[in-house]
Amino acid sequence: MGKVVPNLQLFLTLIFISLLILGLDSVRLLNWPKKALFFLTNPISFGLYSTKQSVGKQFYFIFAARTAGQENKALQDQLGKLLSENADLRKRLGEAEALVTQEQHLDPRTYHLLPARPIGLDRNLKIDQGEISGIKVGQPVVFQDNYLGQIVGITQSGASVKLLTDPDSKVAAFSLGKEGRAKGVVVGQFGVDLLMDKILHEEQISEGDLVYSEGTEEFLPRGLILGQVEEVLARENQVFKQAKIKPLFDIRDLELVFVITE
Repeated sequence: MGKVVPNLQLFLTLIFISLLILGLDSVRLLNWPKKALFFLTNPISFGLYSTKQSVGKQFYFIFAARTAGQENKALQDQLGKLLSENADLRKRLGEAEALVTQEQHLDPRTYHLLPARPIGLDRNLKIDQGEISGIKVGQPVVFQDNYLGQIVGITQSGASVKLLTDPDSKVAAFSLGKEGRAKGVVVGQFGVDLLMDKILHEEQISEGDLVYSEGTEEFLPRGLILGQVEEVLARENQVFKQAKIKPLFDIRDLELVFVITE
């Protein structure tokens, strides 16, 4: 009972204070205290509001940055995929064009040509066709009607091609131009150049003449292009003159090469 009375007194006191405040407010006697209280609490409210805005902006920035990072990664992945697909399409288009143009230069009714992709290049060219495709050591490799090299090593699924520019490569050749023709031997040089040697001084050879295979080698047909004369090197006190020959194609630019299997 002793605890109930104090609680009742507190309750009645709070009711009285509430009624008093309502009464004073109804007659506008609390306007000045309310203004004073608003004046005192307004800076605090403004500070809390500014803090809330600042914190909100920070969270928004973090969220936006994270979202932008995720979108950027997705766009990069998509761009990488598109670039990869584009490169694959360009490669397939290049191979298709090579197949079409190849038939225009070497008649498939005369030559049995096996297309192969270059897959590596050091001293020899590596291709992706080998013994299981019927490739044999000694077979010539061409692009259009240009001789590139000779098969010198094979595995089940690949082969090595000794290029025409290899220092160990020698091919009987003849040049043909407006001023006449000349015979000689095309030998490989380190790099991409060739040298046509053993040319008699009286034979006519000029810059710009095309050089062809003579066909005296058992593996190599006659009339394949070996390159074009870049410079004639002649000395009167020597029996033979020479000519620098430049291949018409850079092997590194080719999507396909072709092995003459028959």
